[in-house]
Amino acid sequence: MACPYFYPQARSEKKAKQPRLPLGDAYSGLCRVDPMRDWRPDEALLRDCCNLGYARGRCPRFPDEPGPDATRFSVTSDQDGALSVFYVSERNHTAHEHGTLEYSVDAGKFLSDCPNQLLHKQAQAYVESYLRRKHQPEHLAKNPHRR
Repeated sequence: MACPYFYPQARSEKKAKQPRLPLGDAYSGLCRVDPMRDWRPDEALLRDCCNLGYARGRCPRFPDEPGPDATRFSVTSDQDGALSVFYVSERNHTAHEHGTLEYSVDAGKFLSDCPNQLLHKQAQAYVESYLRRKHQPEHLAKNPHRR
């Protein structure tokens, strides 16, 4: 569950110690709590808050308002080059907002509109991680000679 204000920009080359991250991989990126002023979090905030969500009370920039605490994604269908990606924004571990986004693998883009730019960017990062893992299973990544 990534922070709902996190704008992922690039997959981190550093291996995360978490077995499964909300966006599939650890990402560097920007905090967009204030949409008029991007802010680049340090490594500790990226690791502990931005990539994992539920930063309320832990991140000094997280707003004290009734918005969501985290967003999670899941591929619910993967057929014929089309993905259905379910998302849920949570507040206090309860659904705040949810929906399904349709993605075309061939076109490399979402076919359905995302409710906002941050959700779109996080969903794109999640899909890219999903597709990379699908085409490069973990055992091949660890043993490149076993192809």
